[in-house]
Amino acid sequence: MRLMRKVAIITGSGRGIGQEIAVLFASEGARIVIADVNAENASRAAADIAATGGEAYGLKVDITDPAQVESLMQQTLIKYGRLDILVNNAGVGLSKPFLDTSLEEWERVLRINLTGTFLCAQSAAREMLKSGSGKIINIASISGQRGGQGRAAYGAAKAGVILLTQVMAVELAPRGISVNAIAPGPVDTDQSRETHSEATRHAYHQRLPIKRYGELREIANAALFLASDESSFIVGHVLNVDGGFRAAGLMFEADDELARRDQPSEPLRPVRSEAPPADKRRTT
Repeated sequence: MRLMRKVAIITGSGRGIGQEIAVLFASEGARIVIADVNAENASRAAADIAATGGEAYGLKVDITDPAQVESLMQQTLIKYGRLDILVNNAGVGLSKPFLDTSLEEWERVLRINLTGTFLCAQSAAREMLKSGSGKIINIASISGQRGGQGRAAYGAAKAGVILLTQVMAVELAPRGISVNAIAPGPVDTDQSRETHSEATRHAYHQRLPIKRYGELREIANAALFLASDESSFIVGHVLNVDGGFRAAGLMFEADDELARRDQPSEPLRPVRSEAPPADKRRTT
């Protein structure tokens, strides 16, 4: 098992990507702290892991509140005695035109997605420094890399997460703490099913070489790799798990594909154009 007896805090892990990461980490031997703003989701997710033989502890935490973040760290230490891994997954989405985004919406998205990540990472790093080791994984987004329509607040926050990841990595790597980020593309979650319109889904499919949304386990697998010893020489990296979105440029159907598509399903029979016999020709 790759995470045997490691202690991992995963924020926003009461459902979705965070819960999938928690389940996978637990299956690899980690002891999990489910930190979620929804107490019911946190308890349920922890119980689900325990029901399969894993070890998990659910806590209600608002990551924008420094006091609650500090309490999260202290309760983790009381419960498990150490902290090895932090996955900053908690976040909130917003798809709204720049001109229509209110100051309240802007500040809420940045407070949760960026400031919350900062607070959790800072508190966790201070504990990890005591043992001289640790792994911090920040969940960023492809929206923090390119200018996507309606992503003013969300994209700005995730771009901040990417830069924060790099600064943290540079400062903390010499002290034994590895910091990296994952930038997911569109993922099939409850949230994306609720918020992605048909137009949004069509636009993504047009720009994804793999031609589909990602699955929860595909993001979790990347997090497991970065949390394990297998990534020991990877520092300050942003791992895109995006179906090729970042790599893609111009995409179109090749001429031979277009020709095959445009051909009828059955070949046309040739039309005979022979003149009738002379004795049967019409005369005027």
